[in-house]
Amino acid sequence: MPRTSSKKGATGSSSTTSSPVDLFRSSTGKSASKELERIDQFFYTYANNSSGVIDPEGIECLCSDLEVDHTNVRILMLAWKMQAEKQGYFTLDEWRRGLKALRADTVTKLKKALPDLEREVRRPSSFVDFYSYAFRYCLTEEKQKSIDIESICVLLDLVLGSQFRPQVDLLIQYLKIQIDYKVINLDQWMGFYRFCNEISFPDLSNYDPTLAWPWILDNFVDWIKEKQG
Repeated sequence: MPRTSSKKGATGSSSTTSSPVDLFRSSTGKSASKELERIDQFFYTYANNSSGVIDPEGIECLCSDLEVDHTNVRILMLAWKMQAEKQGYFTLDEWRRGLKALRADTVTKLKKALPDLEREVRRPSSFVDFYSYAFRYCLTEEKQKSIDIESICVLLDLVLGSQFRPQVDLLIQYLKIQIDYKVINLDQWMGFYRFCNEISFPDLSNYDPTLAWPWILDNFVDWIKEKQG
């Protein structure tokens, strides 16, 4: 009987005493909950009251508060961090995903986080995913698989212009004068990045047309060589 009593006492003691680990978990949980609450409040500052999402007008207001133009590549990077699915719109879940990762629950914190976000995107391990996302983000119609030349030229300048200015300028020039392609698909888009990243420019000495390059790049290289005489 004494042993049974002792066990009951031990059980009672453990149920009323919290370990340091339990206290830490409780504190962390409360902190995360409050952070999420602030992130949600931040979201509703810009969300449309009727649709419950941040629409193009809300994004323009956000950009104004961030002192960043809505055409700035950092806004596209922010959409990538959220994995936003529809161009010009942020849902609450997407907003939470991005801002939790950036640890930003106010416009001031988000503004400070943007340079770090750009550095993250510029890392080779992240940039290919971002570059692919930029194309998919611009597919605004259901079952759309390609983007018109004019939009592609704008997107190329925005996404690759700062890294590969000479290549991008020439590629845009070519795309605007050629008549064989009215739209660009994802395979061609990814080929543009591979070309800029891998091919010696402007001599093109390591470009091998027998390799698996999109036809449009073979034509682009022929055009450059003709210009070079």
